[in-house]
Amino acid sequence: MKLSISTISCVLFLTIMVKAQTKDDTLFVKNNYKKQEIYIRMRDGVKLFTTIYSPKDEGNKYPIMLMRTPYSLAPYGVQNMKIPIGPNMDFTREGFIFVYQDVRGKYMSDGDFIANRPILSARKNKDADESTDTYDTIDWLIKNVKSNKKVGIWGISSPGMYASMSLIGSHPNLKAVSPQAPVTDWFLGDDRHHNGALMLMGSFSFLSSFGKLRDSISTKHPGGFGNYGYMDAYNFYLKTGALKNFNAKYLHQKSVLWNEMMDNPNYNEYWEERSYLKHIKKNFPAVLVVGGWFDQEDLYGPLKTYAHLSKLPASSPTHLVMGPWYHGSWTRGLGDSLKVVNFNQPTAKQFREEMELPFFKQHLKGNDTAHLPGAKIFFTGSNQWESFKQWPPAAVKQQSLYLNEGKKLSFNHPISSQTAFDAYISDPHSPVPYTNEKTVLRGFKYMFEDQYFAAKRTDVLVYESEVLTDDVKIGGNLQAELYVSSTGTDADFIVKLIDLYPYDSKSPMADYQLLVRGEVMRAKFRDSFAEPKPLVPQEVTKLRFDMQDAAHVFKKGHKIMVQIQSTWFPLVDRNPQQFLNINEAEDKDFLKQEHRIYFSKEYPSQIILPIN
Repeated sequence: MKLSISTISCVLFLTIMVKAQTKDDTLFVKNNYKKQEIYIRMRDGVKLFTTIYSPKDEGNKYPIMLMRTPYSLAPYGVQNMKIPIGPNMDFTREGFIFVYQDVRGKYMSDGDFIANRPILSARKNKDADESTDTYDTIDWLIKNVKSNKKVGIWGISSPGMYASMSLIGSHPNLKAVSPQAPVTDWFLGDDRHHNGALMLMGSFSFLSSFGKLRDSISTKHPGGFGNYGYMDAYNFYLKTGALKNFNAKYLHQKSVLWNEMMDNPNYNEYWEERSYLKHIKKNFPAVLVVGGWFDQEDLYGPLKTYAHLSKLPASSPTHLVMGPWYHGSWTRGLGDSLKVVNFNQPTAKQFREEMELPFFKQHLKGNDTAHLPGAKIFFTGSNQWESFKQWPPAAVKQQSLYLNEGKKLSFNHPISSQTAFDAYISDPHSPVPYTNEKTVLRGFKYMFEDQYFAAKRTDVLVYESEVLTDDVKIGGNLQAELYVSSTGTDADFIVKLIDLYPYDSKSPMADYQLLVRGEVMRAKFRDSFAEPKPLVPQEVTKLRFDMQDAAHVFKKGHKIMVQIQSTWFPLVDRNPQQFLNINEAEDKDFLKQEHRIYFSKEYPSQIILPIN
């Protein structure tokens, strides 16, 4: 492909502008901030490595912005400055004291690292967890750093989790907290599992480094697996085979976290004690929970965090912002589009300038008013921000979209008393790919990818509505309720809700099958994630499961589509389709099975939509 001179000129111009901006930002930080590196002692004697960026202007007292992270404070060294400091350069230029801390057991901090460290419900004086480490850090900063005595905390992903944990017995000087895409429950809906099914691709690549025990206190990244050879992810994971092979071939028992996950296949005490929201019982600081509708890692976290916090008695407000973003993308760029999916406005820039910065200025400086509603939600499809007192909106109504004969969808309940079903053969040795892209990394594009590539397969059932004569607006939690049977004793069922665009020869989205929400359910966990039970072969069984939330408008002239399949590979690990401990399964255990989806008066398979 040849690029035109105008295109090349545009790229060069943008590159020059980015470099110029980066140079300007670097000079601003060096001219206006000084850096310290210190250790702060926790109540149990463990010392945590902490970096403090303070304004050189010592005539004013500034508030403190704190982030605690397992991902390094780089660059290390007092002469090496992070660019930007704070959530973004708007904060840097506004003026705060920015504090970063390696959590215990990571990089330059002392102690042992435990991912999602359990919260101690009954503490003695020197017992420590992440919430006490946060409290002790704030307490030291208030007593030893010149400031206005007000502290804010922010973070994305795992740092977002640490932000949430600061709300457990929070320090009285903590005034504003923003958990953004916070890791919340690694078994039910965040990075590692969805409804009990292992998110294979993201877990293996991430835990190959993050799950290692360090051999020394160091600024160096431990390194992870990267030898995929010439294979794309689909072939690499398929050739690797059963889950137990990943340790035998690649990890060699060195990833503690991978080993722990393999040892805990059901929702037991291991997972329960790492679910920390129940420990947040009083919510005193103001809270801004942030998430993205296309977040490939932690969509579950912000939604469940807000749902919990919004029910608590609080003297300060709790807000939710959900935008059209993938993981962390609201921190940079315009946020006006995702490839061909256009949002017609700079949503990420709007968030940073009109929501995030005003929130912290209001609660830490008292010189601005954020004017944030209880929930600020971006609806895709209509491409509009909307404000609500709460999420989901109080006026939302649950309405079922039913599967019908002839691969049709309808809001009318099936009236036929005759048992009807569609069937397909699911073969774990030829699973449905999660993306049409050739890649070794999970990426984020699959969250809004055209699903046409999957619709062509015989092991994917496709249902369509009639052309919509009016807009259909959904906002809130989605549920799938399927009536299924199988020739096996276990199976996965993946349901995808899709916006089918009309044909328009002038549109890049002609006939586009836009994934609005997709979710997996492992059938053996249908009644309990703690006590799995087998399917009875060829017996009709009801599955109802959480598909998480969505905010989308299916426009007039479009169709609603639903796809149902039993593999989503290698995003999700393969189910052997027989009842056993999948983490210990052998390659020979993966069997081809027939699955049926029923639709009739007695067995009304449906997607339950939150209609606005």
